[in-house]
Amino acid sequence: MFQHYKWYAVLVLALSWTSCGTSEPASFQDSASAPTKLYMDVHKLGPGKVKLEDVEKAHQKDLRVQGKYGVRYEKYWVDETSGTIYCLVHAPNPAAASAVHREAHGLVADEIVEMHSGILPAEAKHDGRKLFLCTHLAGPGAITGADVAQAHKKDLAAQGKHGVNFLRYWYDEASGRIHCLAEAPSREAVIATHKEAHGLVPQVLQEVKRGK
Repeated sequence: MFQHYKWYAVLVLALSWTSCGTSEPASFQDSASAPTKLYMDVHKLGPGKVKLEDVEKAHQKDLRVQGKYGVRYEKYWVDETSGTIYCLVHAPNPAAASAVHREAHGLVADEIVEMHSGILPAEAKHDGRKLFLCTHLAGPGAITGADVAQAHKKDLAAQGKHGVNFLRYWYDEASGRIHCLAEAPSREAVIATHKEAHGLVPQVLQEVKRGK
């Protein structure tokens, strides 16, 4: 009888370890090996509420945690004036990207939108021009990747006249959102290039600082 009790105790112990051996939901357990998509997550903290050095510290915490969720935070940009942070991230899903921020420092994004990289990325010159991130909000179903590629080619043809260097862009056909990154002497130069190239002026145009 004692022998039977001994085996029963071992079985109960084994089952308890199996059920309690991980603190993460199954969806996150599977994330580390899942294919990733590209997302832009946006934090809107408000004017005067963010400094680049604070974001750099938070980013280092993200890097220490991200592997657990199959996530890779690639780049980030900060507009200190408006208190906006843009993070470009590869993740299996938005929940995994949010989980990294939540565990690392608790500052989750206000928006996470799946994006696609555009054609013809350029190298940054780092020649004293300011860095701008513009956001076009065309609306759901209003753009295709081919449309955005054609507009970008027109930007490239017109940019030299205005001293602008368009670096990269990302788009989401479903929401009609486009982000483009450019070096330029001023806000007005970016707008003038867009107007001359195709007439599509961004709804949001922010001077940003590039994260490390």
